[in-house]
Amino acid sequence: MTTGVTTLTTAPRWRGTDFATQVAVLTGRSLRSLVGDPRMIFLSLLQPLVMLTLFSQIFASMANTPGFPSGVRYIDYLMPAILVNTAMQSALQAGIGLITDMKNGVLARFRSLPIRLGSVLVARSLSDLVRTTAQLVLMLLFAVTIFGFAPAGGVLGTLAALALALVVGWGLGWIFLAIAAWLRNAEMMQTVGFLAMFPLMFASSAYVPVAGLPAWLRAVAEVNPLTYAVNAARSLALAQPVTGVVGALVASAALAAVGGALAIRGFRRPLS
Repeated sequence: MTTGVTTLTTAPRWRGTDFATQVAVLTGRSLRSLVGDPRMIFLSLLQPLVMLTLFSQIFASMANTPGFPSGVRYIDYLMPAILVNTAMQSALQAGIGLITDMKNGVLARFRSLPIRLGSVLVARSLSDLVRTTAQLVLMLLFAVTIFGFAPAGGVLGTLAALALALVVGWGLGWIFLAIAAWLRNAEMMQTVGFLAMFPLMFASSAYVPVAGLPAWLRAVAEVNPLTYAVNAARSLALAQPVTGVVGALVASAALAAVGGALAIRGFRRPLS
């Protein structure tokens, strides 16, 4: 008598896609949601253009004041600072976008899927980096065609300043993602963001030379980290001795590391 032996084979359990695929898919989702709202595209592109127009006209007389770099037009002096400031403001939007996803139920559905929660944060960071790049490129085209922006560093110097602004904005974006993951309130997030950004923007070398500021404000500007980022971007665009680029890159990497760790920790808390 032959005894039949039945061998049961168990199909391997599907554990989801790898981290890179998750990031790519989620980044595409964020970009599609952005492109799908023409109003958001228009407003996100209009804001930096308005800022460039106003500041280039309001502060144009600074080019004739003592202490201003000789032979440099104000638009060439201003534009690198506008790139850095716009990247910083876009970083705030990364945090607000994360809170929006928390409130509309998208993240609750993500938690039921076999994906790493960290991939959601990385995807948000990358999608906002793409949006910021589009903003800065449009601003450069606008500055060149309307205001005659033509720095001594030429195309290469301008692209280097653009890249530095993106790195700085990306690093700050992780800080705002961390704040968003813990606050989970869009109104409070905007308040905290603006309270942090305005002193950084105006108590710096962004719009006027530090030497022309009152003594107390000059002391603040000289320790303001945004001053170093702006000076580095400006030196690249104006073909001046490059200082502060390595420091800006290291600081941005440190902000991304700290912000990423805090963002993931706050993001793992149960949604209320």
